[in-house]
Amino acid sequence: MLSSNQISSFFLSLLHPSVYSFDGIVVFGLLFICTCAYLKKVPRLNSWLLSEKKGVWGVFYKAAVIGTRLHHAVAITCLSMALYLVFLK
Repeated sequence: MLSSNQISSFFLSLLHPSVYSFDGIVVFGLLFICTCAYLKKVPRLNSWLLSEKKGVWGVFYKAAVIGTRLHHAVAITCLSMALYLVFLK
């Protein structure tokens, strides 16, 4: 029988390479920005999730604004990260 400490260390070892690497952080940031920009286009979710412009919920609004205003730069960064992860890593 595995103890809870062994199970938690197993899951942490699975997450370790992607959490502490720079490319993992960049991929997470890009996915967050793209998701928030997409949610801004959905009217029901826009009024519910992106209505706050300050505080913790304001992070979603700010990510959506970055995704919509800098959509060319975000798209180029997504493509370059995809090519990097597929061919170089």
